[in-house]
Amino acid sequence: MRINCKQASRLISDALDRPLSKTEYLRLRIHLFLCGNCTEFSRQLQLMQQAARKAGRGE
Repeated sequence: MRINCKQASRLISDALDRPLSKTEYLRLRIHLFLCGNCTEFSRQLQLMQQAARKAGRGE
C-alpha cells in the first residue's frame, strides 16, 4: 500500500491537473504524513501554482 518518493511526486504533480482517485489520494496522504521532503515538494508546487494564477490575472 505504501508508495515511494518518486511515485508520490508523480501523484503530487498529477493532483494539480486532475482529481486523484480515492486510493491515490489515500496513498499520497499516508506518504506525506511520513515524508517531510515530499511534503515540502508539495508545498512548493502549490506556491508555484498560486503564483502562476496571480501572474495570469496580472497581479
